[in-house]
Amino acid sequence: MAAVKEFALPDLGEGLTEAEIVRWMVEVGDVVEIDQPVVEVETAKAMVEVPCPYAGVVTARYGDPGDEVPVGRPLVTVAVGDAGDGDAAGGDPAGAAPQEPADRARLAAGATAQAVAVDDAGGTAGSGSGNVLVGYGTAGAAPRRRRVRMPADGVDTGTRRGTGRADDAPAAPLGPVAVVSPLVRRLARENGVDLRTLRGTGSNGLVLRADVERAVADAATASASAAKPVAVTEGETRVPLRGVRGAVAEKLSRSRREIPDATTWVDADATGLLAARAAMNAGHPDRKVSVLALLARICTAALARYPELNAVVDTASNEIVRLAPVHVGFAAQTDRGLVVPVVRDAHARTTEDLAAEIGRLTAAARDGKLSPADLTGGTFTLNNYGVFGVDGSTPIINHPEAAMLGVGRIAAKPWVVDGQLAVRQVVQLSFTFDHRVCDGGTAGGFLRYVADCVESPALLLRSI
Repeated sequence: MAAVKEFALPDLGEGLTEAEIVRWMVEVGDVVEIDQPVVEVETAKAMVEVPCPYAGVVTARYGDPGDEVPVGRPLVTVAVGDAGDGDAAGGDPAGAAPQEPADRARLAAGATAQAVAVDDAGGTAGSGSGNVLVGYGTAGAAPRRRRVRMPADGVDTGTRRGTGRADDAPAAPLGPVAVVSPLVRRLARENGVDLRTLRGTGSNGLVLRADVERAVADAATASASAAKPVAVTEGETRVPLRGVRGAVAEKLSRSRREIPDATTWVDADATGLLAARAAMNAGHPDRKVSVLALLARICTAALARYPELNAVVDTASNEIVRLAPVHVGFAAQTDRGLVVPVVRDAHARTTEDLAAEIGRLTAAARDGKLSPADLTGGTFTLNNYGVFGVDGSTPIINHPEAAMLGVGRIAAKPWVVDGQLAVRQVVQLSFTFDHRVCDGGTAGGFLRYVADCVESPALLLRSI
C-alpha cells in the first residue's frame, strides 16, 4: 500500500521557532518531486521556499496563508508509492510519482481509504533527500510511527497536531519532566510554570526554553484579558506584533533581559579614513570599497587584539565561549524591516572582498532574497545608523553576541589639529558590550584602537 509521510516545518535557523505561511505552492492532489518547494514562509527576517524531501502525491496541507506554524508542526503529508503493494500505486514502479490525473487520483484514494503509517518529518534513512534547508537541522531524533485513520471521503486539510502548549494536550501525569537545561528549569521556577503541564516541542518531548516562554506569555495574556478587556478607541490602529516585527521585538527584549550591557563612545577624526577610501577607489571605479567595508576591516583587526569580545555566554553551563572565526553582521534597513546579514569569515577576507560581500548581501536584503544562512551565525555586529543622519546611539546587542559597534554620521566639525582649529570630518563611535565577557578596560581598549585606525588607517598595516 501507499505510505503517507508527514513533512513538518524544519528548523529554519538560529533562534527561529516559528514561521508565517505566505503562500502555498502546491494543492492537495498535486504530484511533487523530491526537493520541490511546497510552501513559502516568512521567518524572522527572510522569505523562504521550503522544499519537501519526499516524492509523491500531496494528501493534506496544514494551515492557511497568514497562519503562524511552529517548528516541528506538520506542513503537508505526501503519499509515497510502496514497492510491496502494486495496487496502491496503480502498478507504478516503487517511488515513481504518477504523472496522469487518473494515476494521481488512484494513489490519493489508496492513501485515504485505509489506516496508513505516518512518519515524522525526519523519516528513515533513504526516505527523502534530507536537503530541506541544508544546514538547519533536517536530521532529527529517531522517527516515531503512529497509526491514524484517514477519512475515506477525502483528506482533512486542517491542523491535527498541537502547538506544544498545555491546552492542546491532555493533562500531563505527575512524574519526571523531560528538561535538560538548568536555565529552562530556573525560568519556569521564577515564573511559576509547572513543567509537568507542558508538552515539550523538542526531540522526544523535551521541554525547551521556547515552551516555557510561550506558557509565560499565554498566562500573562490570559491574565490581562481577564482583568481588563481591551477597549477599541475610535481612530486606533492595531498592528499584530508578529513576523519580522515580532521576531525583532522578541530578540531585542531577550537581549535586554539576559545581557548586562554597557556603552562607551568616542569622537574620531575620519578625514584620513575618507582620504584612504578615495585613493583605493581611484584606480578601481568598478570595484569600489565602501566606508562600511573599511570599518568591518578595522573591527576584525580590533577583535584580533581583543578576542574576549568575539564570544557568547553559555548560560546553561555558565561559561564564556570565545569563538575563533569572526562573522560580522551589519544592520540593514529594508522595506520589510530591520535585518542583519552576516559576512562569514570576515577575518580571512581582503578589504575588497569584504566590500563585495557586503554589497551582495545588501542587494539581497533589499530584494527580500536573503537565505536563513545569510542571517544567522554572526559573532559581532556593525551598526551604521549614520545613514539616518544621526550622530549617536546606544545600540542593543544582537543576542547572543557580546558586542556591537555603532557608527554615526560623518560630518564636518571643528577639530584641533596640531594645536590649530580646523574643519575635519568627524564621526561618533558607540560601543556596546556584554559586561559578563570583559571589564571596561577591554572595551575601552577595543574602541580606542578602532578610533585610532579611523584617524590613521595606516595603523592597519601592522596587522597585515
